[in-house]
Amino acid sequence: MKNSEKISDVSADHRYFRASADRPLALLEQCPVYCPTLLVDHPGIADELGVSRLFVKDESRRMRLGSFKALGGAFAVAQMICDAAGTKDLTSQAAKTAADSMTFITASAGNHGLSVAAGARIFGAHAIIYLSSMVPEGFAARIEALGARVVRTEGVYEDSVAAAKAAAEQNGWLLLADGSWDGYIERPALVMEGYTVIAEECRAAFEKTGIWPTHVLIQAGVGGVAAAIAAHIRSFWSEQPIISVVEPDAAPCLLESIQNHRMTQVSGPVSNMGRLDCKDASLIAVKSLEVDADEFLTVSDAEADRAVSLLAKYGFETTPSGAATVAALAKTRQDPTSRCLVIVTEGPEGG
Repeated sequence: MKNSEKISDVSADHRYFRASADRPLALLEQCPVYCPTLLVDHPGIADELGVSRLFVKDESRRMRLGSFKALGGAFAVAQMICDAAGTKDLTSQAAKTAADSMTFITASAGNHGLSVAAGARIFGAHAIIYLSSMVPEGFAARIEALGARVVRTEGVYEDSVAAAKAAAEQNGWLLLADGSWDGYIERPALVMEGYTVIAEECRAAFEKTGIWPTHVLIQAGVGGVAAAIAAHIRSFWSEQPIISVVEPDAAPCLLESIQNHRMTQVSGPVSNMGRLDCKDASLIAVKSLEVDADEFLTVSDAEADRAVSLLAKYGFETTPSGAATVAALAKTRQDPTSRCLVIVTEGPEGG
C-alpha cells in the first residue's frame, strides 16, 4: 500500500463487503462445531473499570480454534469453493472436485492462518501458510497439524505478506489475505463478512434482553474485524452505541490513516500485542471505519499486560491482543453509567 493512495480515491461507497451475517451463518449450519460463543454480563470487572455494565464476548473457544478468526478465513474458503463449484452444498461431488483443485495461500500472525488451514482441511482444499519469524512456533505446529504447509519468512508480518503474495502470483495459488489493498478487495471482503457473525450473535442476545451497550470497543490489527462488527452494528442494531477502535500505540495504522485521509504505513517497535501489531491497515477496513467508527484509541504494551491480569482474575485467559479493549477502558475511564461491550478475541496462546 502506498502512502500516496487516498482513501477517497477508491469509491464513493464506504463499504466493499456484506455487513449481513446471513451467508456465513447459512454455511456454518454445515459445520458441526459451530455454536455462538459466550456473552457474559460481568459485574465484577464492571466495578473495577468504573462502568455500569460490562458485557464480555469470549472468542477464546471459537470453533475449537481459539480465536474469532475461525469465522473469517474458513468462511472465505467455503464461499470460494461454492462459487467455483456453482453450488451451496459443500458435501456435493461438484464442491469436492472444485476444492481438490484449489490451493489457498496466506500470510498470518497466527490465527488467520489457522482458520484458512482449518477451512481447507474441512472442505477438501489445500493450504499454504506463510509465517514471519516473529510468530510463535506453537502456531506453526497447530497449522501443520491441520494439514497445511507452513513456510517461515524472515522479518515482520508485512514481510510475510509480500512473500505470500509473490508465491501466489508465481504458482497460480489463491491468495486469501485478511488485509486489502488497491486491486485486491473481493477475497478479504469475504473474510470480513465471516466476522459479522460475532456482531449478529451479540445483536440477538441484546435484542432478547432489551439491554443494549452504550459503548462497543473493538481491537484492530489491519482492521478487518473492527470494520465488520462496526458495519453490522450500524446496519442492523436497533440501538446505536459509541464505537471505539483500539490499536497498539506501536502500530496505530488505522488511526493515522484516518487522520491523514490516506493509507499510511506506520513504524514502531514490536508490540506484545502480536496479532494487532500491523503497520499497514486494510484499505476496505479504513474506508468503512472512517464512517462507522466514532473514535480510535491506542494502548501500550504495559497497559495491555495489566488488562490480561485483570481478566485472569475473573477467569478469562487471554493475551495482550485479546485484552486490548479492556486496557482501553481502564485507560479512558468511561462515564459510570456506561454499558460497555468488549471482545476477548483469543485464548491464552493466541488461539
